[in-house]
Amino acid sequence: MCALKLTPEQRIQLHGFNNLTKSLSFNMYDVCYTRTREEREAYIAYIDEQYNSDRLTKILNTVSEIIGAHVLNIAKQDYEPQGASVTLLVSEGPIVGGPNESFEESPGPLPDSVVMHLDKSHITVHTYPEYHPNEGISTFRADIDVSTCGEISPLKALNYLIHSFDTDIMTLDYRVRGFTRDINGHKLFIDHDINSIQNYIPKEECLLYDMIDVNIYQENVFHTKCKLKQFDLNNYLFGYTKDSLSTKEQEEITRRLKTEMDEIFYGKNIRS
Repeated sequence: MCALKLTPEQRIQLHGFNNLTKSLSFNMYDVCYTRTREEREAYIAYIDEQYNSDRLTKILNTVSEIIGAHVLNIAKQDYEPQGASVTLLVSEGPIVGGPNESFEESPGPLPDSVVMHLDKSHITVHTYPEYHPNEGISTFRADIDVSTCGEISPLKALNYLIHSFDTDIMTLDYRVRGFTRDINGHKLFIDHDINSIQNYIPKEECLLYDMIDVNIYQENVFHTKCKLKQFDLNNYLFGYTKDSLSTKEQEEITRRLKTEMDEIFYGKNIRS
């Protein structure tokens, strides 16, 4: 489906400000095999360092630049023993580019371009390192929410978010809430065409993942799940390579890791 792309003469004239709220939830998972307590603690320490509140703040600041927001306030916190949170309150920022760019259904920019504006909005991130008590599996999850009010969709920041994290599995939710009115008073419950979140992910990234869509078009609710296709055991071992393992050990660890990722991807327990 082609996106709605209107000339200035064709654009819908609104009564006042665009009151639609567009919310993107970006959930990513990184999975690792940690066979000892020391490996698990080292992995969690590594994750806490890689995604501490300072780095997460830089990521969210870049998101705000991409969508053209002005940061009003930043609250950040590193937790004990692990995890971090950052919240940005943002308002309308400078408008760069033509007025039709917000309607373009395509992957958003990586940092160095700003597109459109927003108001009365926020961007948040929370991280959740955790581990399985018996299976030797450690998992890191980051939840990012970008909520905007106005013309621009937070999906423009999705491309950058994907590139900011080492992601094995992604769960993406996008919803348009509320309504705005045209100059005749008619309610508008969405102001752009969209048939899938996948339209905002670069094609080269889509090829890397198995994807499932669950969309409720009449409610303007869109959901996409992504799981990395390629599996290289070396990418899931912390501090050593598979060459140090026997064939049997490699097979067992691979089974555990793939089961963990399948359970996250499908949202249900499948272990025997």
